[in-house]
Amino acid sequence: MAVSGFEGYEKRLELRFYGDDPSGGKGLRRIDFFSLEKVLHAVQCTVVSAVGNKFFDSYVLSESSLFVYPTKIIIKTCGTTQLLKSVRPFVHLGMMTGLTLCGCRYTRGSFIFPDAQPYPHTHFEEEVIYLEKNLPENLLIKKGSIMNSKSCYNWHVFTACDVGRMGVAVGAHAEDLFTVEICMTELDRVQARKFFRRFNDGKTGDSAGREMTEATGINGVNENALICDYAFDPCGYSMNGIDGSRYSTVHVTPEDGFSYASFECVCSAYDDEEEILEALKKVVKIFRPGKLSVSTTSAAGEEAWSGVAAAIEPLGLRLTSCTADEFPDAGTVVFQTFSTRRK
Repeated sequence: MAVSGFEGYEKRLELRFYGDDPSGGKGLRRIDFFSLEKVLHAVQCTVVSAVGNKFFDSYVLSESSLFVYPTKIIIKTCGTTQLLKSVRPFVHLGMMTGLTLCGCRYTRGSFIFPDAQPYPHTHFEEEVIYLEKNLPENLLIKKGSIMNSKSCYNWHVFTACDVGRMGVAVGAHAEDLFTVEICMTELDRVQARKFFRRFNDGKTGDSAGREMTEATGINGVNENALICDYAFDPCGYSMNGIDGSRYSTVHVTPEDGFSYASFECVCSAYDDEEEILEALKKVVKIFRPGKLSVSTTSAAGEEAWSGVAAAIEPLGLRLTSCTADEFPDAGTVVFQTFSTRRK
């Protein structure tokens, strides 16, 4: 917990693996729960709810989310968690299942309370050094960059990959996938109040979370998704949605002065772009943020998601900056920021 308030901005780590799988396709999903919890304890978080399907396992954490695919792990944590301490143990667990790390991507926004972050998250440069020291030697191609915006919020990206496996899709056709990360601050107070629980409401985190999902309309963002949700006491909310092989996730810190909400999803180049943009608009309407950033990562180049601004600006937000950069084995990252027109 930060001195001034809870840090909503998440740190996100994606690790991709390859190798012969003697388990017939289960791969990393064979890692037992005790071993996963041991890694999470080192990061300083724990599992509060979970669900899975034939494609992957989804965990709602006390600080954000964990997704485990047969050859891919995605973990994002908020607060003052030490996310990068999960790198070495996850790589080791992958080796125990016969898999080798071939790609790493780390992203985060600008912290609201940077001075409260512990090592190695005190500065992005420190995070890059830590990653380079703790990643296997086969990941030779590395790049770290801060994508600057005209606002006070920037986007930090680090990627590393095995030169012999650049462009190799692990568990899916990576060249066809988009990752969309949305960060929202200065949430509408009326909307933010919906993520507070009543004192002694007698409900579990699961049942209270289900009520928040329905009351806010989050269940309508992707009506096909199986939702695993959780409401924290006295406030705060997390949700993982699973739809086939793809996930979506929402996390909310609703307190005045440092309110924050995030939405992330993975989608395909073959998906209907209008449907995806409609989902984005639904998210913005739910939270009505004063400031918003959208980061998209895709192998399709800068043209991907060119319709984001056209979808968001009619909702009362204006585009304040847009920047793009290329990253090894990750493709193009486009970072756009928006601010409200209201005075």
